[in-house]
Order: sequence, then structure tokens, then C-alpha cells
Amino acid sequence: MIKLYGKEYDRLQLLRHVGDISQISGTKQYRLASGNEQGVNAVDFWTGSGLNFTVLADRGMDISSASYNGIPLCWNSSTGDVAPAYYEPDGLGWLRGFFGGLLTTCGMTFLGEPDEDQGEALGLHGRVSYIPAKNVWVDSRWEGSRYTLWVQGKVTETSALGENLCRTRRIWTELGAKNLHIEDIVENLGHRNTPHMYLFHINAGFPIVAEGSELLVPSVKVSPRDENAASNLSNYARCEPPTVDFQEQVYYHEMGCDEDNHVYVALVNRSFNHGQGLGLYVKYHRTQFPRFIQWKMCGEGAYVMGLEPANCGVDGRAKEREHGTLQYISPGGRKHYEVEIGVLTSNEEIAQMEEKIAAIKINSDSNV
Repeated sequence: MIKLYGKEYDRLQLLRHVGDISQISGTKQYRLASGNEQGVNAVDFWTGSGLNFTVLADRGMDISSASYNGIPLCWNSSTGDVAPAYYEPDGLGWLRGFFGGLLTTCGMTFLGEPDEDQGEALGLHGRVSYIPAKNVWVDSRWEGSRYTLWVQGKVTETSALGENLCRTRRIWTELGAKNLHIEDIVENLGHRNTPHMYLFHINAGFPIVAEGSELLVPSVKVSPRDENAASNLSNYARCEPPTVDFQEQVYYHEMGCDEDNHVYVALVNRSFNHGQGLGLYVKYHRTQFPRFIQWKMCGEGAYVMGLEPANCGVDGRAKEREHGTLQYISPGGRKHYEVEIGVLTSNEEIAQMEEKIAAIKINSDSNV
């Protein structure tokens, strides 16, 4: 059955009420037309539950804006949805087009701080978010009373004499859903072992990020990245109000998981809308993403909490190589990633998620 507007419908009952299902749920493809976003191909999704989001096919199939019943879920930076032609690979130039959004992907062959690895100068956070997708497929279908919507495309990070990694991404959701799913397959189409660093930069924003908002995590251990983060370690899970000259704080988490290797993380604002509550959760596989990075940025205008499943740290590829933690994909090899992002629409739903996360943490602590 399909749950919509406080009632349940089967497929035939629902379709009796509309001329076309797009009246309730659907996708729309279009091209942005102004300024430095000109030419970017985009796909809008709406599920009928109030969840709407936009996938930018020309920006690595990442997700820019997202909302629930008109309430923004993510932080959008001042850059807007910059076209890939404006990519600045050197140093911190990546930030010139970092739109934030619900998801910006980092990698695939390097990410983290700008550095030099084996004589190669590497900028911030990699190329994948700036590569336009090919073979983009937007579609939907009924399966019984389930109506599924998706976009799929391929992004290739390659050079004539270097790496050749191809990522196939599928983002899908359902009629009536308050969540979305991201499925990535990264394949090495080249003929040499290739470094592989990969991170999902999920950017929660106001009003989920607000003074007193809380991060719920099944962390076994939390480690500050630097002295600035260490100075506020006792408050890592709480959001401050927008603060003048706030300096970013980054924390590494060692996560507990359930019996299926799933990790659940949530950022929640229990005070939202006079105590109704609102939150954003992330579910992922610890075997796929063995690291988790929390980016706490409570600055004025840069008011965001990054929830970042990863297979590496964010100190650059040379550091990963030095520490012996740099991952590779062999010729013909592939890596598979699955992430779910969803909305918690009440304090009742927040409490259920908190109970789930607490149970995982208790079980993980007992096994340490």
C-alpha cells in the first residue's frame, strides 16, 4: 500500500484520482540557463510525501538542493550550482564551485587537503564532483503498488596516460518516500593498480542545524583532527549558533554497526517548530565506508554540519600512503557503495532513531 496524505492507497485506487502520476510524484529534466551555472543539466525529484531534491547530472550526479514540505534540509553555499567548466584544480580552488548541497562527492583517486604525492600536485577533494555524467537515464516504473523513480549515469575520471576509473551512480526513491538511495559502482577500466579515495560530503543545514541541535552517532571513539577541534571535543555533538570567525572543527569517528554492518547517523533539532522536531539521518555500510568524518562549521553564512562516510581520512593522499591506509582498485576490479539519506519528521521518529543508534553503540562498546 502507498501511504499519502494520511491515508493508504493501492495503485488502482490512487490512479483513479489523477490524470497522470506526475500530479503527485515524478521527475523533470532541464538545463540551467544563467551566469556560471549556465548549461548544467539537472533533474528534479518529488515523491509526494513532501521530499523534493535536485540531481546535477553535469556535476558528477551530486545532489544540490533538497527540502521537505518546503523546509530546506541542506546547506547551500554562496557559489550556487557552478558549471563544471569553472573547476579550479589547484590548491583550494575546488571551493570556488563547492555548492554544498545534500551531497557533494569527493575523490575518486585523491581527496582531502592539497598536497603532493609522488611528485604529483593534488588539489582539494578531487575531480569527481566536477565531471559531467554520460549515459544519463531518468525513468520510473510501477512494481505492484510501488512506484520507483531514478536517475542513473556514468562518470569517468581518466587521463590518456594515467588512471581510468568509471563510476556508475544510481539515485532512486519511491512514491510516498521520505528518503532516497544512492548506489555507486566504481570500476577500474585501466591496466594498473589505481589509488582510490572516496567520501560522501553530506551537508546538513539550517533549520536542522541550529543552536542546540545534536549529532546522534554510535561512536566507539572520537578523535579530533587538530588542536582547534580538540579544544571543543566535549561539545563535538552540539551545534553552536552562527559564530563570528568560527574555525572549522573536524572529528574522526570509529563507528559501531548493527549485525548487518549498517551504521546509522542522525543530526536532529528537537526544538524545531515549537517542539515538533526535525532531523536528517544517514545509513551506510561500515565495510564499504570504514571511516566517518564529522565536519562542524558553525560560522556566519557557513553554517553546516558535514556527515561524511569515507574510505580514507582528509589529510591528503600522501598521508594515506605514509600511514599505509591508501586503498587501491586493481585492473578490472570494482568497489560498491550504498548510502541512504532520509528525513526524521517528528520527535517521535527522532526518538526511534536515537534508540536504534544507542542500542548499536551499547552492543559495540561491549565488544571492544
